[in-house]
Amino acid sequence: MKVFKFGGASVKDANAVKNVASILATCNEKIIVVVSAMGKTTNALEKVVDAHFHKTGTAFECLNEVKTYHYTIAEELFLNSTHPIFQELHNTFVEVEWILEEEPSSDYDFLYDQIVCIGELLSTKIVSAYLNEVKQTNSWQDVRDFLQTDNTYRFARINWNVTETRGKQILLEKLSQPGKQIIITQGFIGSTSENFVTTLGREGSDFSAAILAYITDAESVTIWKDVPGVMNADPKKFNDVVLLSNISYREAIELTFFGASVIHPRTLKPLQNKNIPLYVKSFIEPNAPGTIINENTSADSLIPSFIFRENQVLISVSARDYSFIVEDNLSEIFGALAKQGIKMNIMQNSAMNFSFAADFNEFKLKSLIKELENKYEIKYNSELELLTIRHYNQDTIEKLTQNKQIYLQQKTRSTARFLMQ
Repeated sequence: MKVFKFGGASVKDANAVKNVASILATCNEKIIVVVSAMGKTTNALEKVVDAHFHKTGTAFECLNEVKTYHYTIAEELFLNSTHPIFQELHNTFVEVEWILEEEPSSDYDFLYDQIVCIGELLSTKIVSAYLNEVKQTNSWQDVRDFLQTDNTYRFARINWNVTETRGKQILLEKLSQPGKQIIITQGFIGSTSENFVTTLGREGSDFSAAILAYITDAESVTIWKDVPGVMNADPKKFNDVVLLSNISYREAIELTFFGASVIHPRTLKPLQNKNIPLYVKSFIEPNAPGTIINENTSADSLIPSFIFRENQVLISVSARDYSFIVEDNLSEIFGALAKQGIKMNIMQNSAMNFSFAADFNEFKLKSLIKELENKYEIKYNSELELLTIRHYNQDTIEKLTQNKQIYLQQKTRSTARFLMQ
């Protein structure tokens, strides 16, 4: 049994859905298929959340854009206008309309998860219905029936005991029939013990696929992307990128930690725990070899990999009375960062100063300064980029930092990092 994950780009329109069907048609085994929201639907639904929460009066307009997008795809896939899928889509949208008719929740993150979750429900219903339409019999499964989390909305933590027990019971029973079996289910979402919807963090469908592989002891996981596999740099920004045909779990975890977007950071651990290989392949060229991620470390250091994080802000914190920045101060600063939900991407300290870079967010930055400014002097530089080079050499450093003003740099045996402008 295998787990396939198809991201938003792989189901962005009717032709893309047909391509997914053609890939699944070549597989004659049991498959759990995890599907993300179509195209940029999550972004579009975030606009619905913002409009409703801030009471701008445009929430229904934003939702109508999402409706039009999905109905257009459905109309291209299903020529019969009375096909049950249209009622399914209508019922799903009605659930959001009920939310929009009420006063918004005071908890933005809770509201976010209750609305944004429908992206995955819509996409999986369309994909499942289309596969049945072209005689690829499958079973649609609501992942919320077994993937239980805590109530940390927008970045929920998995209740592994409940998820594994329920997941095995539901999924393995469906897969117990002889021959090819296909289950279509959602990535990114789960539910609490009180049956409120939660999400696992942006791009969390990769993590969902790994969870399902772990609890069912899958043979492998394949993530289908619009790139040939894991590259040593972003192919959308660089022309001379190289395919990393085989890297280890450890190397992949390092790359995702530093910001490589091809795999969700939490995906690797459950797979490594059971030695389940992860394949990253192109849905454009499904027969190409792609990348395999497993325990093999022999090729990790052969090719330098570089990752850019843009729109960074460098924040420097120093005591107003010229005292040292010691453990008590760091604890206070870290507490303020946690309270504001700010994740540090790099940090460095001296006797009287603690500096760190984070993704720029104007509102969080203002709140952080307000909390710390009575005791500390805060300075910051924005519009920076953070470069990370794994397995660096001097030629790569010089090439990528040429004509840049470097604000902060760090080097270890295998990794060099530069905050620059």
